[in-house]
Amino acid sequence: MTDNTTPGLVCGHHHLYSVLARGMPAPPMVPTTFQSILEQIWWRLDSALDLEMLEWSAKLGALEALESGTTAIVDHHESPNAIEGSLDVIARACEEVGVRVLTAYGVTDRNGSDGAERGLEENRRFIREGGNALVGIHAAFTCSDETLERAAGLARDLGVGVHIHVCEGPEDKAAAQRLRALTRPDWLLAHCVHLPSDHDLAGTILHNPRSNLNNSVGYAEPARFSNPVMLGTDGIGANMIESFRLAYVMQRSTNVTATPDTAWGWLEQGWELFPEARNDSVTWSYDPMDPWHIAFTPGIRPLRVVAGGEVLFDESGPTRVDAAEVRAKAREQATRLHAALA
Repeated sequence: MTDNTTPGLVCGHHHLYSVLARGMPAPPMVPTTFQSILEQIWWRLDSALDLEMLEWSAKLGALEALESGTTAIVDHHESPNAIEGSLDVIARACEEVGVRVLTAYGVTDRNGSDGAERGLEENRRFIREGGNALVGIHAAFTCSDETLERAAGLARDLGVGVHIHVCEGPEDKAAAQRLRALTRPDWLLAHCVHLPSDHDLAGTILHNPRSNLNNSVGYAEPARFSNPVMLGTDGIGANMIESFRLAYVMQRSTNVTATPDTAWGWLEQGWELFPEARNDSVTWSYDPMDPWHIAFTPGIRPLRVVAGGEVLFDESGPTRVDAAEVRAKAREQATRLHAALA
């Protein structure tokens, strides 16, 4: 790493299906709890998605990742009325832009046993056909013990990990007890805000500071865990430099001795999951790209992104896709989605 370059950044927890949510109609009633935020906003949105919406949402999300120096995304997907083939759509959209993706379909019982079965099958099919994915689980509190065990067993059989939301809100406080016998080191545990420090769960914790603030669920204090910690965005873009800055100041808000080095270590953890991103190169508008400088310097942006030996972004924009076309098509699909929600 030279003074103004870094490897490609990794977003450890994204929801590419949520990219079209910006400007969506207000929910039928004002949510006042995390459960009502899910019910009034996100579960209504994911139920309205179709594969065409998903294509352009994923493509725009991948484009925005590239524009912020992120060359790899860990995605967690749900579209209960468009399950079959959804992981292929996400993978193709990201490939077209040039961004790597590790995806998963979030299995849940909130849409009945048939919905859970179809979610399991989408994970099974995509992975067996060579797709780069983990087995997804929405969260313990929306799944029966049987569904959790089946999803964990499927992951073991396929030789992959599990990507699951854990203790994001108080509704999921029982997750540690229910998941303790199932987790393995290759699991990804998103949020963990209400997870006890002595939880005994194996896996990497995915810290999403902006989303946790936005949903008023509290501060996860990830430094208290012995697990590895990786930074994500939970669907609010894929700008990992912003996520790093926010992770640092949130830690600083409760610990005046905290330094940017800890949050930068959480950012670097993404390269353990995507080692190939270490060989990517992002040239930035600021020198030096040192955590102590970056933490206090707004406006840093990529000038050039090279991934897999290919220039994917330069001062003229992305090289594989037309950014204006992607944004125009995404706006069309957002209009359709918002009309369905209205």
